[in-house]
Amino acid sequence: MDVSWIPGDVDALVVALVAALAIGGAIVGIARRSRGSSAPVDEAPVQTAPVQASPPETAPQERAPADEALEPLRSDIFVETPVAPVPDELFEHPESTASRFARLRGRLGATLSGVLGRTTMAADDYDALEEALLLADVGTAATDVILAGVKSRLAAQPELAPRDALRSALIEALDTDADRSLALGAPGEGAARSVIVVGVNGVGKTTTVGKLARVMVADGFSVLLGAADTFRAAAADQLETWGARVGVPVERSERDGADPASVAFAAAERAVGDSSDVLMIDTAGRLQNKQGLMDELGKIVRVVGKVVPRAEVLLVLDATTGQNGLSQARVFAQATDVTGIVLTKLDGSAKGGIVIAVQRELGVPVKFVGLGEGADDLAPFDPAGFVDSLIGDE
Repeated sequence: MDVSWIPGDVDALVVALVAALAIGGAIVGIARRSRGSSAPVDEAPVQTAPVQASPPETAPQERAPADEALEPLRSDIFVETPVAPVPDELFEHPESTASRFARLRGRLGATLSGVLGRTTMAADDYDALEEALLLADVGTAATDVILAGVKSRLAAQPELAPRDALRSALIEALDTDADRSLALGAPGEGAARSVIVVGVNGVGKTTTVGKLARVMVADGFSVLLGAADTFRAAAADQLETWGARVGVPVERSERDGADPASVAFAAAERAVGDSSDVLMIDTAGRLQNKQGLMDELGKIVRVVGKVVPRAEVLLVLDATTGQNGLSQARVFAQATDVTGIVLTKLDGSAKGGIVIAVQRELGVPVKFVGLGEGADDLAPFDPAGFVDSLIGDE
């Protein structure tokens, strides 16, 4: 084979390669010097077309400061969550609140019925009644008041049945004159008011928020939910599931661990912009002995109040925890101005007397009770109906 052509072509290729490398090196050097090198550049500066000045931006509307310690709000961490359209056949219409307690009353345990099957009360009978009240978590102070009420009624009216005397004493202890409504104004006003829901871990707080939203929708209010429990990843998703079933939107952060007060503040601004009737804020569960968490709760309440008038701070308590729930209530009442109690898991519980104990301790009424796991098994509290369930049928 004739290979006499190879050396000449190789020489040409080598020359071309060297030239290309030299040109590339020069270009790289120029680029490096243009990024800040102090070495002089011999080449003439590159001429560029003049940049047209952008028109001055309109100054953004000043945002009211949320709180001295509030993190700067960042629009990229918030998502205005629209409610996905729900097919008509799947859209849920919550049960009217007026009928709920009557429907659910049978789930309350008749914890005092066993001591009332007599026409007179002897010393042993009062001892049995006292024990039953204490076992029902009425509390020592409230038990003493109720027993004194029964004795005084029977002394004044010997013909009065012990059942009727106890019923009157219990209703009096529950303070039937207390305002158990939510201070929300009238539906359709479009002047948002806030309901902030607080409590310790494990009491069913997020579920309670979802059920309360159904109560408000049933009463004709437009509702916006704020997912300020940013430390539990599933909390915001859970709220969205509850809200979508009844057409309620959720303001949330897509960033795990975002500042809860920032989320609450953004939700308050959105509630005003959307002309919502009610803004309801779900907060992270707190341990009552952790002062930092309790301080954060106070911060949430403050920043929301800068935008939306506060209507309610509702404390969720688990009825099955009995007197431990009372200690929780004391600490939360110190951290913020609790306006009402939501007592969950009351169905079938022998601890229903906590209703009386917590009201006497805090001077705060029980406003709602949870009497089952169904979506509409949260009902406005009816003192007379509650007492009738405790003493049972005659």
